[in-house]
Amino acid sequence: MQIHLNGEAKHLDSEISVAQLVETLGLTGRRIAVEVNEEIVPKSVHGDTCLADGDRVEIVHAIGGG
Repeated sequence: MQIHLNGEAKHLDSEISVAQLVETLGLTGRRIAVEVNEEIVPKSVHGDTCLADGDRVEIVHAIGGG
């Protein structure tokens, strides 16, 4: 299966959830926002949201400041 992650093609061996992708990328526990096919995926449903072949995923780091 292939997805587009932050504009680059990424091959995945099997179907995974957003939470699993975040863990694979070493981003667990970090302040991030995830968008799949131009829709924000709330953190509360990362584990329930499975990625499909061809999905476009954007992951951005949330930066605080003032």
